[in-house]
Amino acid sequence: MDRRKSIQTIILGAGASALAFHGCKTDGPDTAKDAVAAAENTHYFGRTPEELELIEKLNAEQLFTEHEMETIAILSTVILPPREPNGGPIEAEVPEFIEFMGKDIPELQLTLKGGLMWLDHKSNTDFGTEFKLATLDQQKQILDTICYHDIEKPLDVQPLEIQFFYLMRGLTVCGYYSSKVGVAELGYKGNTPSVWDGVPEDVLEQHGVSYDPEWVAKCIDQSTRNEIATWDEKGNLLT
Repeated sequence: MDRRKSIQTIILGAGASALAFHGCKTDGPDTAKDAVAAAENTHYFGRTPEELELIEKLNAEQLFTEHEMETIAILSTVILPPREPNGGPIEAEVPEFIEFMGKDIPELQLTLKGGLMWLDHKSNTDFGTEFKLATLDQQKQILDTICYHDIEKPLDVQPLEIQFFYLMRGLTVCGYYSSKVGVAELGYKGNTPSVWDGVPEDVLEQHGVSYDPEWVAKCIDQSTRNEIATWDEKGNLLT
């Protein structure tokens, strides 16, 4: 399951409520073929033609206004402040990720756009300025009123602003930690197999047995176990 589908499953499973918006149609039957060609040597490697066609379609659409994207950028950094040396949500392109997921899951759009409107309304009412221009302390004061939800009630029956922050927090964290920047922050280097060097020599001697040299010669050279595999641009293992 790819990053998009994994997070789509997480978000829909959380029960975020919204109304579906109308999407655009694809440009034609050659779209997928063109997308496959354009996707070579990019992070879209391994996608099916259908997935590439959908990605191209969604990337061509615009969900948020420039103001809304700026607000999302500010909000994401309040939720998850930048971390040295790898950076924060902006470096991880979390705002772009959130817009993509909003286009990919239309059911989220009402909650996202409605929540952004609520933020500006609340900020203007309380502090006389839109949310993105408020001070960090003022922004936190606003978010403190919506960052907790009643766990005794289904999320989709709670106020829209509560649903909005719950959704934005999840998207920010998922977007960041599924990005190259977030993975670097975690220090994750991929799955590492366990290594067994065989029965210790002293134990073998106690039982009067030993490994067959011919059999040992066929085993993997453990001295190379820390070497990093290399791949070509098409995903084929080289060494």
